[in-house]
Amino acid sequence: MSNVNKNILTANNVYKSYQVGRNKRLTVLKGIDVHIKSGEILSIIGPSGVGKSTLLHIIGALDRPDKGKVVINNQNIYNMEDKKLAYFRNQEIGFVFQFHYLLPEFTALENVAMPALISGKDKNEAFQKAEKLLEEVNLKQRLNHKPNELSGGENQRVAFARSFMNEPLLILADEPSGNLDQANSEFLHDMMWDLVRKKNKSFIIVTHEKDLAEKTDRIIELSDGRVRY
Repeated sequence: MSNVNKNILTANNVYKSYQVGRNKRLTVLKGIDVHIKSGEILSIIGPSGVGKSTLLHIIGALDRPDKGKVVINNQNIYNMEDKKLAYFRNQEIGFVFQFHYLLPEFTALENVAMPALISGKDKNEAFQKAEKLLEEVNLKQRLNHKPNELSGGENQRVAFARSFMNEPLLILADEPSGNLDQANSEFLHDMMWDLVRKKNKSFIIVTHEKDLAEKTDRIIELSDGRVRY
């Protein structure tokens, strides 16, 4: 099997429920199957509350499923104990959320370098790589600016650059332009596509924007906790 056709991620029969009252549980995901190949861009769509973000969090090792398995690069991630799983998540999965979640006391350069610094990589190398990534998202002149000195669109570009820091197998984005105006959204989308293609990363984006979803290689639609075909 060539690397182009290799499944980077396979999620099988994923269930997730939450306690919503003293004696009641709400089942959000009801046996979801998802896969993504190397270098593929996949969108997950569906109405609010259908479980898109929940699925993304389970795929990204942020939340454990009640049932089912998630295999990334031939490793069943939920067979890992918590410490090993946290390390795997840091190394192999990049995240971009609707809210940028940048650390306010640190500069753009420091925020982008943070995943590498957390994993104990060489500080000088980390900052050199972070500077290059910020240049790739057109923020070379903003290296030493803190989040409150940047626009919303610029902060999201910093967050997007950060997601590439440890060269992960998989980039996950949850409504990354949800708080941006149309012009900034389109700019961010074009930049995401260009960088993901350039670096040949597998990319999953949760979105309610059908126009954006239609630009992806493949679309999965969730309805009532299941994949709609």
